[in-house]
Amino acid sequence: MTDYQEHPEEEKNENDEQEMYEHHRFVSDKGQGMLRIDKFLMARLENTSRNKIQNAAKAGNILVNDTPVKSNYKVKPLDVVSIVLAFPPREIELIPENIPINIHYEDEDILIVNKEAGMVVHPGHGNYTGTLVNALIYHFRDLPMQNNEPVKPGLVHRIDKNTSGILLIAKNELAQTRLAKTFFDRKIDRLYHAMVWGDLKEDEGTITGHIGRSLKNRQVMEVFPDGEHGKHAVTHYRVLERFGYVTLVECKLETGRTHQIRAHFRYIGHPLFNDETYGGDRILKGTTFTKYKQFVQNCFKVCPRHALHAKTLSFIHPATREQMSFNSELPDDMQQLIDKWRHYAKHKALEEDPEPADDTLGENPE
Repeated sequence: MTDYQEHPEEEKNENDEQEMYEHHRFVSDKGQGMLRIDKFLMARLENTSRNKIQNAAKAGNILVNDTPVKSNYKVKPLDVVSIVLAFPPREIELIPENIPINIHYEDEDILIVNKEAGMVVHPGHGNYTGTLVNALIYHFRDLPMQNNEPVKPGLVHRIDKNTSGILLIAKNELAQTRLAKTFFDRKIDRLYHAMVWGDLKEDEGTITGHIGRSLKNRQVMEVFPDGEHGKHAVTHYRVLERFGYVTLVECKLETGRTHQIRAHFRYIGHPLFNDETYGGDRILKGTTFTKYKQFVQNCFKVCPRHALHAKTLSFIHPATREQMSFNSELPDDMQQLIDKWRHYAKHKALEEDPEPADDTLGENPE
């Protein structure tokens, strides 16, 4: 990722770690001579090929004064130039691995995967093998070469290791570039199902608050309500089913920040069930009755990860321009978790001790 020093002619890269694109904005100076925009951008973007810039123009991802232009446009003095590019590849050797993956849909341009919980999306620190990308490279091994290179999975977003569900992959650079712009323009609908601690007061609501890395622990994301750190983040939710001490919710993302749903619900006092990072792996609501404690421990064993599933994804196809929508069933661990709580809620009046437990969340896990 290219980071820039701030100065009047340029804004910082606005990509987010969950959405795999980068956005750059430049203002040409007063003495700018007539220069093709692809050459103008080549001089300002590191590690970016001319072919990639031309693909961005073809996809409508290069704008001058908020209007899409072709790659032969001549830049003029004080033009405001912006470009959205697919995220650049990491400097990591990508090894094909024959790992089973659940392919939901595939055509010449895109692939939809229903990712299992526990699988890392992209190789990185501590996870150089066994990832979804390693599996996809193996899956693509028989496809025709592109630009004299094997086809590589084009990531445009990702979900956490222990989050299950729908993930969209581009199979060529043009599709990846167009989808990057789709995410940047927020023209994609994503619905998640999550189990959270507590009984939400409202049937639906919106959580707004900047999200950024915690100033105390870089592995954890924190909500900064005053916007002094992090990036703008919005999560809409509605209650699907109430079980007394936990609630099943549907979440619609307006933005795509790292750990957005997990951090936002921790911020409002309702961490995701069994979310170790954000304090949901303790009994936060309920009674002191021994049977209840054992019941919750059994629930932790049934769903041994944070209870979050990327259920649906809707977007415009990068090649056909048709509206597409995909839905995935809840995995067994979350379905069993819901069934257990549903049964418990139905019978809890007969099983519980009347003495309540401490409902406070305790210290911030960060």
